[in-house]
Amino acid sequence: MNKSTFLPACLLLLLAMVISCANPPPVSIGTEGAYPPFGYLNDAGELEGFEIDLGNELCQRAGLECVWVTNDWDSMITNLRAGRYNTIMAGMSIAEERDELIDFTQPYFPPERSVFAALAGSAEDVTRERVAVQTATIQADYLAGKVTELIEYGLAEETIQAVLNGRADSTFASHSYLKDIVAASQGQLDFVGPPVSLDSGVGIGVREEDDELREKLDEAIGSMKEDGSLNALIIRWFGEGEPTF
Repeated sequence: MNKSTFLPACLLLLLAMVISCANPPPVSIGTEGAYPPFGYLNDAGELEGFEIDLGNELCQRAGLECVWVTNDWDSMITNLRAGRYNTIMAGMSIAEERDELIDFTQPYFPPERSVFAALAGSAEDVTRERVAVQTATIQADYLAGKVTELIEYGLAEETIQAVLNGRADSTFASHSYLKDIVAASQGQLDFVGPPVSLDSGVGIGVREEDDELREKLDEAIGSMKEDGSLNALIIRWFGEGEPTF
């Protein structure tokens, strides 16, 4: 290559690098899209829910361009670590076992109760018999070895069908997820047994090496706590009965 062609090539490379730095790739957010009211697909096939509204607001406050990526729940952490997306917002409770694999921001949803639901009129014994849970959850971990049969499903909604169809005696999940389902069951389902406290709240999952991204999102969550907008969003999606900050 002679000097006359080498110089323009260098300039083009430099220009490409400047453009790349000025326009970094968007931050991708992994979510399940099957866990209302945190996040779900509406009738138009679009993502909707508390975390979708929250994530969009956090990205705006952090000065980030963000895109959403749907992923099966049971491979959520695996695919974050593999680089399929940059963060997780999927109703994921901050738990010690998960914190050994990835990092979390401060919680954007407070610690809450996990509860059992069963057919209306069931005795408390059903919480120790055939219990349906979503796989890879803190509820599944808690009940391992404590019940007659732990039946795990890939989707949370399948645990409800298992109870209604008689394949399970009860299901065990967060109160925020089960309360609307129980209320809409027209008396078929009811809560049974005492609630259990298991988690430290729900946070955004990030790869351990992505400290800068975690800090930006942490700051955005903190600003929403300070101005009250995070509590307002929680009440909008979950009602007055759920805990706030």
